[in-house]
Amino acid sequence: MLSLTGLPLRVIAVVVAVGAFAATMWLWPRLAGGNWKAWLGRIGAFLATQVTVLVALGLVANAYFGFYTTWGDLLGTGGGPGTVVDHQPLGMSLSVTGQQKVYSSQGSAPDRSGSIEQVRIQGESSGLVGSPAYVYLPPQYFQPAYAHARFPMMLVLSGYPGSAEKLISLLEYPASTLKAIQADQLPPTVLVMMRPTVVSNRDTECMDIPGGPQVETFFTRDVPQAMGARYRILDRPDARAAIGDSTGGYCALKFALRKPDSYRSAISLSGYYSAPTDPTTGDLFGGRPALKRENDLLWRLKNTPPAPVSLLLATSYDEQNYAATQKMVAAFRAPTRLSTITLDTGGHNFRTWTREIPPALEWLGKRLAPPQQPGAPTPGGPAVPASPAPSAPPAAS
Repeated sequence: MLSLTGLPLRVIAVVVAVGAFAATMWLWPRLAGGNWKAWLGRIGAFLATQVTVLVALGLVANAYFGFYTTWGDLLGTGGGPGTVVDHQPLGMSLSVTGQQKVYSSQGSAPDRSGSIEQVRIQGESSGLVGSPAYVYLPPQYFQPAYAHARFPMMLVLSGYPGSAEKLISLLEYPASTLKAIQADQLPPTVLVMMRPTVVSNRDTECMDIPGGPQVETFFTRDVPQAMGARYRILDRPDARAAIGDSTGGYCALKFALRKPDSYRSAISLSGYYSAPTDPTTGDLFGGRPALKRENDLLWRLKNTPPAPVSLLLATSYDEQNYAATQKMVAAFRAPTRLSTITLDTGGHNFRTWTREIPPALEWLGKRLAPPQQPGAPTPGGPAVPASPAPSAPPAAS
């Protein structure tokens, strides 16, 4: 079956739409009569043209925005509830399924531009299985001077339904990260790029849903553990950050505010601050008003002890979250640190987010712990252990 987001299907849809339009123009004089057959012919030709054009436009828009990545996503037949499986050793919780090169002005060698690996992560604590992700390893990861160093990690989340691939192709996170590293605005950082839900046909809002998928546990506990088992990642909350757009932005902020020992910095691009309830989410809270409040970020800032985290909220005067962002700014208290990016214009789209990502990475560079060599002391903590770290993955071919 043709891929829902693939170029061949879009080409076929456009050709069919153009053909339907041309056929309608050619047949229209023949359908000019006043009898019922002519009326049915005109109605049929009109509907055929409209439907084929709408299908073509829908496929093009879906491929660009990544609303649905598979036929199962579109039809609601893909995925299902989280599956509980027997735990495997920690080192088996992440498997590499593919590699791709990163091209830049420095060439495509991993030690010049870095490398991207496609991986699948199995949740040791949550029991959630097979979440696809992409890991960007910066060039320093492959350089001799950093052969034994451990690196900070940034979790990058798309919106919902979203697509992890769009984080690479449209939002260009690896390219922007490489530029920030080369400009000494960001320490060499490993990215793990994912969708904000592990259940393909449900918007979980990164919740540990009562009686359902434990998605918050997956992202705050399983992902850092799996990444640390496979890659040389610093095991410190100040060396971990989360960033996302829309739903991914809400999730990133929530991880920092609810689990500051997992992520100490968070960036929200056009994110909102409380989980919605709609047909895509179902019942997230199990009828528990207290649980709903605890996942309302503005409520948390006002009513819970402030977390020692750094937050960056990106919005614009045109965004629907602008007023709510001002309320977040008015509510936070030390030791929480909060910053904002406010664009003069900008909507809820990729163009807006690509304008916000570079300054967001520079902001993060002032807060994220840099790579650390074995035996080097950590600020306010013990030295990084000198025991053998996970070996570097092979260079992309």
